[in-house]
Amino acid sequence: MAQVYVSVILRNAREYVLARHGHLAADQVHTYQSAHGLIDTGALHVVLPPYVAEQLGLLRMGWSEATMANGTLVEAPVTEGVYVEILGRQTLAHALIMGDTVLIGAIVLEGLDLAVDCQRGRLMPNVGTMDQPVFRV
Repeated sequence: MAQVYVSVILRNAREYVLARHGHLAADQVHTYQSAHGLIDTGALHVVLPPYVAEQLGLLRMGWSEATMANGTLVEAPVTEGVYVEILGRQTLAHALIMGDTVLIGAIVLEGLDLAVDCQRGRLMPNVGTMDQPVFRV
């Protein structure tokens, strides 16, 4: 398991799509930017603190159980879609609302086609995908 902090941009997906279709001004899309998004390969999903979910204007779509690193089972709200952008690449994900850190898990890294370079402590494109993500089907 590796942990790296990176710059991350989060966008309300519902509003982003409306803006792309011209139904909402681009500057009205709720966006959150942080230089300290935690990439954690031991986690799977996106986790957002409550204040970030509020700033993004995300609707809560239900609840999900999650197993914490210490084995504790917790229940947390699940959001509507949020676009996650890292290193100029973006993917769509749902997020759990809990904690106090923006956490990006392995499923999002797969969607972005990024990997953690543990020796250098940084995030980088997978080998052969420097220009753009390559999706495996």
